Amino acid sequence: MIDPSTGQPYVPTPAYFLGCFDIYDREETLGEELEKYDPNSPTDREALILKYSLSKNWKITYRQKFALHKSLEEALRDSGYDFQALLEHDCQECSSLPNGWDTMDNPRTFFEDIYRLASELWADDLRRAESEDKSTWDYV
Repeated sequence: MIDPSTGQPYVPTPAYFLGCFDIYDREETLGEELEKYDPNSPTDREALILKYSLSKNWKITYRQKFALHKSLEEALRDSGYDFQALLEHDCQECSSLPNGWDTMDNPRTFFEDIYRLASELWADDLRRAESEDKSTWDYV
């Protein structure tokens, strides 16, 4: 699938849902804001997901939402998928998640909540994309 905004291949992974939490070079702003939340708390986790991961400011097409949702669905169906690895800091990358996220109690639960909430919020877009003939979409 081609990302219409960049013209580059769009190959989403569950990690796409974490980009909004990247505090690299924003430790004093976004980092401090995110420190107010506990990703292990169901209430805080839902607030984080709704405010950041599924924010209306995230401009992606309904087809991109569908592909992203499907990638998360596939990961959740795989009992061996390592959600913890998505949270671990890679010193070779110019990105980092808030302190303590790499020791989240149950990363799978975090992504299950993202999936549940995305399914609700994106329901119309997901139905629209599901009803289309995927062979007519722009692919690499």
